[in-house]
Amino acid sequence: MHGKDTSKVKRILARGGLAAAAMMVAAMPAMAQEAPKVDTGDAAWMLTSTALVLMMTIPGVALFYAGMVRKKNVLATMMQSFFITALVSVLWMVAGYSIAFGEGGAYFGDFSRVLLAGVADKWDQPFSLGTGDSAVAFTVPETIFMMFQMTFAIITAALITGAVADRMKFSALVVFITLWSLLVYSPVAHWVWHPNGWLFQDGALDFAGGTVVHINAGVAGLVAAIVLGKRIGYGTENMSPFNLGLAVIGASLLWVGWFGFNAGSAASSGGGRAGMAMLVTQIAAAGATLSWVVIEWMTKGKPSVLGAISGAVAGLVAITPAAGFVLPGSALIIGVVAGLAGFWGATALKHALGYDDSLDAFGVHGICGIVGALMVGFLAYGPLSATTASPEGVSGSMAQFIKQCTAVGATIVFTAVSTFILLKIVDVVIGLRVSEEEEREGLDVTLHGERLN
Repeated sequence: MHGKDTSKVKRILARGGLAAAAMMVAAMPAMAQEAPKVDTGDAAWMLTSTALVLMMTIPGVALFYAGMVRKKNVLATMMQSFFITALVSVLWMVAGYSIAFGEGGAYFGDFSRVLLAGVADKWDQPFSLGTGDSAVAFTVPETIFMMFQMTFAIITAALITGAVADRMKFSALVVFITLWSLLVYSPVAHWVWHPNGWLFQDGALDFAGGTVVHINAGVAGLVAAIVLGKRIGYGTENMSPFNLGLAVIGASLLWVGWFGFNAGSAASSGGGRAGMAMLVTQIAAAGATLSWVVIEWMTKGKPSVLGAISGAVAGLVAITPAAGFVLPGSALIIGVVAGLAGFWGATALKHALGYDDSLDAFGVHGICGIVGALMVGFLAYGPLSATTASPEGVSGSMAQFIKQCTAVGATIVFTAVSTFILLKIVDVVIGLRVSEEEEREGLDVTLHGERLN
């Protein structure tokens, strides 16, 4: 936004970044007859961020997950991420975007943007999300916002596959992800990130997806792992990762891509918030890597490569809801706590409860998403979200913590119940799990007719 236009701002909300539909500011035209102008700097940054977030799924998640399964399931695991990228892209265009970001009400969008109807009307102009007094003005065209949000929908669905690796039918996964993306992900995105959403209105903070992405995917993965049951040989056979080198490359791509995820959610290349979001993302990831490695070294005697990359992801997950609200010192605290919490979730908790979350989708994404979403309630630094309309911004407090608890609890309950129902429907219609013979032979050959040599 140009300095000379600051007095022309129609409405600026204090909460969240682009993904939170909150730090979206756009100058109103200086004269009523002038068309609003796209901020080219903001547009360039959002286009770059969109590409970075897409890279997090392909090849990021694809390599990260494939490197942690056994050789006989590597191609099937990569296929899941790759195919989901295509599937969710089409679903988002057909109806997902409209459900999530249509005007609608407090709990559900509408169908005004089905097949992206109306997007071409002002394709080269900034747009506003919502209408009336609650509208949030953007400095970029709706096409960029829609595409940026599409990459979030893609990676959320792909993360779930880590919990059901090695044993779910590909056909069942396709049907389940189709239903889940439209009926679970999109409504939760509307709750949190649309100005009409009930959690947005309540004041819950989620800068880039702690509830919508990580808790959502983590809880769905946990429910799916429980419904499908344990892998054959779990706890008795060697299930060591096939190639941790692939997993390291995948985790590295996730780390770099996360700057688009978090700093991109600042909505703008200027103003300082994107820079702070990038800085705290790096610090949290580093802090979590160190804390996971240290606790693993102390308890198991050796620091593992798998532990290091898992710790980095844990920190990235936890800082996601807080990235636009906290300072570097708070980010380090969040990261260190996330590393410890993720280690506990992937080891002690999983073993105590006896479920088989194959690649720790819940242990890392679910647990650390909860950690970040709750901690920002106490650690939020007001000036980072301050606006003309709200000069003090949103600061950490017990009242804000309670709002965070409400958002976390609502997401967990809705996602768990909805996921369970959808899985049971798919199981009745086509079955969820491959046969024992297919599982033992490997999904690469039995489901896709291919294998690594």
